[in-house]
Amino acid sequence: MKLQGKVAFITGGTSGIGLETAKLFRNEGAKVIVTGTHAARLEEAAKVLGETATVLSADLRDPAQIERAIREVGATHGHIDIVFANAGAGTAAPLEAVTLEQINEQFSLNFNGLFFTIQKAAPLLGKGSAIVVTTSFLNEVGTPGLSILSATKAAVRSLVRSIGAELAPRGIRVNAVSPGPIATPFHSKLGLSESQLTETGAAIQATVPLKRFGEAREIATAALFLASDDSSFVTGTEMVVDGGLTQF
Repeated sequence: MKLQGKVAFITGGTSGIGLETAKLFRNEGAKVIVTGTHAARLEEAAKVLGETATVLSADLRDPAQIERAIREVGATHGHIDIVFANAGAGTAAPLEAVTLEQINEQFSLNFNGLFFTIQKAAPLLGKGSAIVVTTSFLNEVGTPGLSILSATKAAVRSLVRSIGAELAPRGIRVNAVSPGPIATPFHSKLGLSESQLTETGAAIQATVPLKRFGEAREIATAALFLASDDSSFVTGTEMVVDGGLTQF
């Protein structure tokens, strides 16, 4: 197993890509700790992942809650080998409708939450550890109505390079996995109606060279590669898993 005995801390791990990755990491031998905020999803994740995994409630918009969760991991395991900083959310709005509240909300979770997750976890990481973050195809293409979400993902891509350079002397690798359109509950959180979601989904799918949405497991396997020793000489990069959307 690729992650035998490793301790993996996964944010946004109670649904979609995060939960699928948590299951894969667990099956590959890791001791998995996942965070989330939604009570029902926390409960369901605990059932799905079983007694060997730990499910923690933590709102990543609050650095104190991040610190508390990581302190709990440190008290139990003593160290962390893998951080998968995956939690994120977005609100769709055209230029004229974007508000300061929407900007603060999205940056608070997608950027601040991710940054402080890495910052608070860093003291528990040792040589050979891996940090994987979730970016998005949105940091490569312009998409009407998603300007703020796209900006947060572009900022995260930049962090991979700068924090990767900072942690490289300690033997800690930092990489990103960049999903294209993926069939997960994320799209339902954009604030669109069902008809808008259907219309937007069909339009996006038509632009993907492989003519389909990706599956969460396809992102999980990419995250596994970046988290495992299979990628031991890879750092500062972004693995694009988007069906060719940003490449052709």
